[in-house]
Amino acid sequence: MECLDPVLGAGDLAAERLEQANINPQTGLATDYLNHFNEVMMLLEMLPDMPDCAEDILEWEPLDYEGHFENSTFKDKQLAILAYRAAPAQLRDHLEAQVAGINALVGNIQDQLRVETDPVRIASEIAEIATHEIKPLIAIAGAVIHGHVEPEATQHEGDGAQAEIDALFA
Repeated sequence: MECLDPVLGAGDLAAERLEQANINPQTGLATDYLNHFNEVMMLLEMLPDMPDCAEDILEWEPLDYEGHFENSTFKDKQLAILAYRAAPAQLRDHLEAQVAGINALVGNIQDQLRVETDPVRIASEIAEIATHEIKPLIAIAGAVIHGHVEPEATQHEGDGAQAEIDALFA
């Protein structure tokens, strides 16, 4: 898998190989990355009924895409990293923007839990934030991975980003 300029659909990144590895062959992105966020999401939603989850929430740390796969048991993790590097920059940027939002919200919650001596008092509020703010960002990240991106999400003045994405999915 030593390819200097990996290209989706060619060589190591042939569509069939990516599909077999559960990597979207059009975007070069894998939904396995979302498991990292779904884990903390589950803990946040369980917090009102299981306040002991606060400890696990505090232990959660952000991981970027490559870091997630480097530390995962994903069978084709090197292929996932290679495909990510070959993914259209606009899609990577949009995915990373969603991830930054998730990380910021979880970080704010972690800060609240560090200050609050009794997590039960803020558990319902945290679960609401998880359900109404974090879960939608995870859903948008999933849509990006599958190539479903709203045009305004990837438009950058003068660089033809939308045209590139349109061509990718045409």
